[in-house]
Amino acid sequence: MNASTANQIYFRQAADELDLSDTMRSLLLTAKREVQVQVAAELDSGAVATFIGYRVQHNDARGPLKGGLRYHPEVDLDEVRSLAALMTWKTAVVNIPYGGAKGGIALDPATLSTRELERVTRSFVDAIHDLFGPDVDIPAPDMGTSAEVMAWIMNQYGKYRGFAPACVTGKPVEYHGIPGREEATGRGVGIVTLKLLSRLGRAIQGTTVAIQGFGNVGTHTAKFLRDAECRVVAISDASGGYHRADGIDVLEALRYAREHRGRLEGFVGGDRISNVELLALDCDVLIPAALGGVLTAANAEAVQAPIIVEAANSPVTPEADIVFAQKNVTVLPDILANAGGVTASWFEWVQNRQHYQWGVNRVRQELDRILGEAFEQVWQLSSSRQVSLRTAAYMLGVGRVARATVLGGIT
Repeated sequence: MNASTANQIYFRQAADELDLSDTMRSLLLTAKREVQVQVAAELDSGAVATFIGYRVQHNDARGPLKGGLRYHPEVDLDEVRSLAALMTWKTAVVNIPYGGAKGGIALDPATLSTRELERVTRSFVDAIHDLFGPDVDIPAPDMGTSAEVMAWIMNQYGKYRGFAPACVTGKPVEYHGIPGREEATGRGVGIVTLKLLSRLGRAIQGTTVAIQGFGNVGTHTAKFLRDAECRVVAISDASGGYHRADGIDVLEALRYAREHRGRLEGFVGGDRISNVELLALDCDVLIPAALGGVLTAANAEAVQAPIIVEAANSPVTPEADIVFAQKNVTVLPDILANAGGVTASWFEWVQNRQHYQWGVNRVRQELDRILGEAFEQVWQLSSSRQVSLRTAAYMLGVGRVARATVLGGIT
């Protein structure tokens, strides 16, 4: 099952609960605009390479479009379309005034030099500069992109529109970014994990956590939960996993990864396990923070954790979701769990518009407030309507977008 089909299943479950009309369902499921462009750039060798770039602008009923830009060889229109719709519901769940978009270029950034990546990025901006901007569509970092890439986007956009730092978020702090943005997604995962544990009546201290993925999101999640006195018993990246029953030394793992170009390979702070084995560990909380589709009908029965927090986008398939419901496993969905990044992006955008910047403490305080309010609204809706947290989150997000659509004059 592809990502678009899975998200449509979740949408329809929420739409049924909300009793939306067929007309409204069609409006909300159909993307406003889908763009595919040729991205040509000169390589260091002098040859010219051609890549395919995408930008899907899903829905702007609640405000300017917002969504990441990813560089990955498997990027295609279906994936970008699915993630754009997720962004629409995600921004609505946390009640920030954005719609949803997503973009990407089908390439492997590891095969290109920094200068080649810069030329590709600037070529992509040349192709779509008429389609994004501070009041239209605001890109942000995603898989394979970084704050440096966002700086290139702002600079190239400025050649067409002049100084406009709010045209993109996730920029370096020194280049009109905001402190705390890099940690925001992982920190947000940690915030809602603690709130879920509290709501479930579980003690936070000593809670065992396994985290699949040790990139930006996984590392900041691990550090936040470690600081909250949870016990991180397993971590992993593409090279494999590492398990230690009495707790991984998270600070040592972070130091090791920094010294080895972001990789855990060779880490000796735990017993080697595979990523598949990590998903089946006996722990209190399982946090998939890497790729989508890692928990399926084939391995859902093997999962022992009673709580799953979706730090990645779409890590649980609909078939696995059914298995988890039958096993009474609580799943905190991605459109709430990993919304910290877009929330901090909103802070950056607002401050770029005002030419003003908060300090990191205020960013963290506001992030906690917004995610806390969204979590409580989802929890209360789930309890009152006797639906899963995923369905409740979709109901909250889809319902807000539907209401904005009606208020905008489309019935």
